[in-house]
Amino acid sequence: MIRSMTGFARCESSGDVGTLAWELRSVNHRYLDVSTRLPEELRSLEGPVRERVTARLGRGKVECTLRFRKADSADSTLELNDDLAKELITTVVKVEHWMMNAARMSAMEILRWPGVVRQSEPDLQPVHAAALSLLDQALEALIDHRAREGAHIHGLLESRCRAIGEQVAQVRARRPEVVAALRERLRTRIGELGVDLEPGRLEQELALQAQKLDVAEELDRLDGHVKEVLACLRRDEPVGRRLDFLMQEFNREANTLGSKANDMETTQSSVELKVLIEQMREQIQNIE
Repeated sequence: MIRSMTGFARCESSGDVGTLAWELRSVNHRYLDVSTRLPEELRSLEGPVRERVTARLGRGKVECTLRFRKADSADSTLELNDDLAKELITTVVKVEHWMMNAARMSAMEILRWPGVVRQSEPDLQPVHAAALSLLDQALEALIDHRAREGAHIHGLLESRCRAIGEQVAQVRARRPEVVAALRERLRTRIGELGVDLEPGRLEQELALQAQKLDVAEELDRLDGHVKEVLACLRRDEPVGRRLDFLMQEFNREANTLGSKANDMETTQSSVELKVLIEQMREQIQNIE
């Protein structure tokens, strides 16, 4: 089963740690290119996120965006440095004895003193675990989306392969007519020149011209390439690069066929082949 490189997935979950939401977007790319957008407090997840994406996807430019809203119960608490606060109060009382009309220091001023109160760091381990678990779900949804797109492309490529096979069959069936027309043209030309040929010379000349215009090998290769494309479509692995290479081979044979055509209908078939190949190539650019 082939998969497209184009897809989108969004997964959201809410729990004790808060609300997490992943958005994954992927488009076609020559290689696998993973970019992440993470909340500042969850930047340490970048490595594990890349590892998970790399393990599941083969090609594509993938943007991974995580949004996080902490639960109210998960807010960090204030911690009082008791020893520092007591030492500060003792020092204030001592200084007050040395001063005349000293202003009393309020409790709030004590709390504002650097180091007396600090905010505890929340435990992010549960958040990390929940985010990575949700990422696995989002990746599964993205892969399903890419598989559905791939199934659509699969159908398009199969129809183009059938059309190419039909064109090849038409050209192959017409070759005897092309050779017969070539024989007639040679006879006409010789008659116009008024030249008497040795016995068998016409057949020799005809055989030489027919050999130059022989496209049997090109037609066989086109049939072979069609079979290879259909075989690739049945593989359960990334085949985009292989199919792209096959399109180059298709083009080469179609161009050679056109140059050897010597027949209007064969030339038209060559042009039609190029159109079909280009349509396939455009679709293959999105295949993983």
